[in-house]
Amino acid sequence: MHLPAWRFGKPYESLERTQLVHFLTGAPVAEVSQVGGAIIGRDLQKSARTARAALLAIDPEEIVERLQTAGNLYAHGTLTVGDSKQSPDDFVKQQSATTGLPESLCRANMQKNLFVLSNMDRMLDALSRGLPPEVLWKGFGTEHRGVVVSYQAQSPVLGLVLPSNSPGVHTLWLPVIALGVGLVMKPGGQEPWTPYRMAAAMVEAGIPAEAIGLYPGPTDVGAAILAGCGRSMIFGSAKTVEQYRGNPAVQVHGPGFSKILLGDDCVDGWERHLDVIVESVAANSGRGCINASAVYASRHTQEIAAALAERLGPIDVKPPEDPDAKLAAFTVPGAAKAIWEQIEAGLKAPGVTHATAAYGPRFVEGERCGWLRPTVVHCASPDPEIAKAEYMFPFVSVVACPQEKMLERIGPTLVATAITVDPAFQSQLIDCTAIDRLNLGPIPTNKLDWLQPHEGNIIDFLYRSRALQVPAASSRPLQVV
Repeated sequence: MHLPAWRFGKPYESLERTQLVHFLTGAPVAEVSQVGGAIIGRDLQKSARTARAALLAIDPEEIVERLQTAGNLYAHGTLTVGDSKQSPDDFVKQQSATTGLPESLCRANMQKNLFVLSNMDRMLDALSRGLPPEVLWKGFGTEHRGVVVSYQAQSPVLGLVLPSNSPGVHTLWLPVIALGVGLVMKPGGQEPWTPYRMAAAMVEAGIPAEAIGLYPGPTDVGAAILAGCGRSMIFGSAKTVEQYRGNPAVQVHGPGFSKILLGDDCVDGWERHLDVIVESVAANSGRGCINASAVYASRHTQEIAAALAERLGPIDVKPPEDPDAKLAAFTVPGAAKAIWEQIEAGLKAPGVTHATAAYGPRFVEGERCGWLRPTVVHCASPDPEIAKAEYMFPFVSVVACPQEKMLERIGPTLVATAITVDPAFQSQLIDCTAIDRLNLGPIPTNKLDWLQPHEGNIIDFLYRSRALQVPAASSRPLQVV
């Protein structure tokens, strides 16, 4: 199977190609054409505004209906992807083969993407706070209060430097086409499958092909996209986040450091919330930024760590086609071993205990890849470095910390599930600027309300609200001063 580049609707086969192989057997799965950063610059200069114009030529409500059709095609249809026909089962097997994710989790992530596309009208209404969709098409209009409003697109296309860690992250960019903005994507090296299949489904459903670009290639492609697009989104490490901190043109999705906080009023009943904690840590093989990497409580922390270890510790490696498989492989040679060595070093710090040590080795080495089994550590305080760590597998630190110190010690937190009914503590949580998304009550950190923004409102990122005045039909033109 060959996946060509997609230069705003025109397939492009390059001489330079990367071969994707099965993470267990090494058997070839696909060849992917590779482009260079120079092509991005030329194409953006020539086609970016054409991409947006092609979308604006279609009624916004029609765009939403076509995206809903695309969701059904993506989840259930046989589509032409690259030079081959691809069924949903083909997609799942190919995605699993190159990413190491169990097939059951690949299917689950397909359902997430389908849900977002199927409910696009409700999502846009919530994210835009009821703004008439034609306002983004015309640039101005009248909102429900009868007030003229204006929204100015900050870029005709959104650049995306996509990851390979979890197919679920693609839900973040699916609304972009419905906002009248084109897409320029650098697919993840091991996970080109979702952007390619989604693009094929969108075009099949009537989204203009010239509104979408797919540019697989080396790191200079990502750099060219970030430099050439007025708005971009990148997924990466903490180092990547720091590199683009303060750049309003780049929205960075890095480690989440999501957490569960047990308030003093509820911590004595921690057993009732064990299922919530387990799901938060282990769902989707712990690969997401919304998976919990730490649990904070003022007491019972050793018991909590032991109970989590009992639930998570026995989970073992299974073949990717096994419906009970819960662990994804690390497909980059040496990656799993390097991470485990880093964890082992952290376990030597004072006050740190390995709670899952009794459940067998955590590092499992394969011929071509490696796995890390769920790991639970107990920290007597927030001081050890491992208490601040996040890894792409089910890993959690149970941290002993007084409630009055929690919010000053948790650090940046994408999702915090705070299990408390104490009004004073809830008020402090609401005011805490370290927390991005807050769940008040026993809600798993990985459970998202798609009618609320996950990590910043995509509309606020792509559009600028500004003042615009027009004369009333019955009055004289406004005086310019």
